[in-house]
Amino acid sequence: MEYAKSASGALEQGKGIVRLAPNWVPRSFCVPGRRIKLHPDDYYVLGGVRGGIDERWFSSTTPAKNGPLTGENEGLSQIVFNDGGKVKRVLLRDAVGELKGDLIGDRLWKKYGLWPMYSKFFDNLGPLPHHVHHNDEKAALIGQLGKPEAYYFPPQVNNHGGDFPYTFFGITPGTTKDQILECLKNFTKGDNKITNYSQAARLQPGTGWDVPPGLLHAPGSLCTYEPQKASDVFAMYQSLVNNAVIPEELLWNGTPKESIGDYQALLDVLDWELNTDPNLLHDRFMEPKPVRPFAETDAEGYRELWICYKSHDYGAKELTVHPGQTVTIKDNAAYGMIMMQGHGKMGVWDIETPALIRYGQLTHDEYFVSEKAAKDGVVITNHSKTDPIVMLKHFGPDNPDMEVDE
Repeated sequence: MEYAKSASGALEQGKGIVRLAPNWVPRSFCVPGRRIKLHPDDYYVLGGVRGGIDERWFSSTTPAKNGPLTGENEGLSQIVFNDGGKVKRVLLRDAVGELKGDLIGDRLWKKYGLWPMYSKFFDNLGPLPHHVHHNDEKAALIGQLGKPEAYYFPPQVNNHGGDFPYTFFGITPGTTKDQILECLKNFTKGDNKITNYSQAARLQPGTGWDVPPGLLHAPGSLCTYEPQKASDVFAMYQSLVNNAVIPEELLWNGTPKESIGDYQALLDVLDWELNTDPNLLHDRFMEPKPVRPFAETDAEGYRELWICYKSHDYGAKELTVHPGQTVTIKDNAAYGMIMMQGHGKMGVWDIETPALIRYGQLTHDEYFVSEKAAKDGVVITNHSKTDPIVMLKHFGPDNPDMEVDE
């Protein structure tokens, strides 16, 4: 592949919208659920030692932290464009640094100096361990940012529920800190049984959840669209999940070196009040909310839903364009997007939803829309007479169009 030195040509070519290449990420401790459209021969294309590919990252300027075998630019999205008949690429991270407010908007550039979120599919056959993401204060101890995240379960990639379509959230009210501390101390003794003190919710396609920092959670086996703050900080607090042993090093992941062995430091990462909230499952659940009444937007040829709306750090929408319709969609913030269904045109670009993707193959299903293009309005045409276009759109912090429902 050939890397370009400049991103301005890509932005100009796309009239304010840039095309992104698929960005696959393996996880050594997970078994792929095989719902993210990667070719069956390619889930282990990086070798068994790297584990299976069970994630695809969107609009990412955040490198994946996968240990010493992590590949060059792993986790970083790449802009793809044509230059004199040649396909060239530039990292989205570098493009943001070059184009600044022309790409992400002056509001975000002046405050953050980078694109401060990304989204992903994670696609696991089984559940993940009960784990926690640190808040900004705790993450700063290891030079990272805290990590709130949100989940949405797109119906288009959930033709099966996997082995365990339930997610544990938090700690059952009435549990004592000493009981959780004992679980942490028993991490190397087999099953530390920490989920005995939690509660699981059945996952429903077409809905989602909000997961603030400090909240214990054990994501279930639906294929998940996951907007999140630009960070990869976490610690695993469950020692055995789905008959797989979790390495002790992941218990201390995110802990400063001088505090390794201090179980109280692990307990202090937890937001105890949040974890034991008796209304936790109600408060963190996200039912999609219409951006405008359907009666109004159906007449204009589309529907749009807020699907992630409980965090100031990001937001997400699901846009549906009805068959045969041409619409102009305006937003007041830059965003990344991924196609879930249908085909047509978006601005100057063809958009389509591939059924199967080879590792390394380019697609026309993922783009990044600059703030100016979003404000001017993106023209989308659905070329099908029967199939809707459905896309998911992920936004950065403090979207002026989104009212945060905390």
